[in-house]
Amino acid sequence: MRSLILALAGIAGLLGPTFAKAADVSADAPSEAPSPASEWTFSVAPYLWGAGLEGDVGLFGREPINVDLSFDDIFDNLRFGGMVVAELHNGTWGVFGDLVYVKIEADESITREIGGVPVALSGGVTTSSLTATLMGEYRALATNEATVDLMAGARIWSVDNDIEVALSAGDVPLAAFSGSDGSTWVDPIIGVKGRYDISPSWYLTGWGMIGGFSASSDITWDLLGGVGYQWSERLSIVTGYRALAVDYEDDGFFYDVIQQGPILGAVIRF
Repeated sequence: MRSLILALAGIAGLLGPTFAKAADVSADAPSEAPSPASEWTFSVAPYLWGAGLEGDVGLFGREPINVDLSFDDIFDNLRFGGMVVAELHNGTWGVFGDLVYVKIEADESITREIGGVPVALSGGVTTSSLTATLMGEYRALATNEATVDLMAGARIWSVDNDIEVALSAGDVPLAAFSGSDGSTWVDPIIGVKGRYDISPSWYLTGWGMIGGFSASSDITWDLLGGVGYQWSERLSIVTGYRALAVDYEDDGFFYDVIQQGPILGAVIRF
């Protein structure tokens, strides 16, 4: 019971994510070919992420426990998952934004007979998290086949966990506990993203980010690699793999987890 509650409570704090209908890679990385300087473009990218979660999670000052959840485990308890990435770029300078919200609910009950009386222990957890990233971009390389952008900014994490546990014998309540634990923190983050056109239709895309630097979390990192197909001037399809990790601890609240899995998405350019 305790391990299930802590494991599920840990999911949303990272993920942001865990399973999300979301936005991709940098709207730029999967979608746009090099643009002339001073021509502003705007891109949005929704996608699906089939990610699992593994690592150590601790709440209420308790000893952290190890969790290892598959995408199926997470999906069974997902109530809402949404992510959107947007990018505004003029060929030299740009702004990158990533907003993630995840809500997970789980209930579990165990009943045993003691002296002929059914004794039930039940518990439930509702976990919600908001992860928001805002970064400025500078195009360090622009050719007919490739672009490379340097990025710097901040990532905000906000996590809230509500837990209820009750013990009863027959229809008589014996004990109950409810509580909330969570945290909000901001990590500085830097990164690089790029795109390389293999042909007029196919391209490679990806990003790498690192942050935290013990300012809030000890470290956070984010890696994505994918292959894209340019369906039209305004639409491309991307498939690939993403891994996102964070190591954070404050006042009895502990996250040291990695979320990773395949992605499939579309990038729309305006």
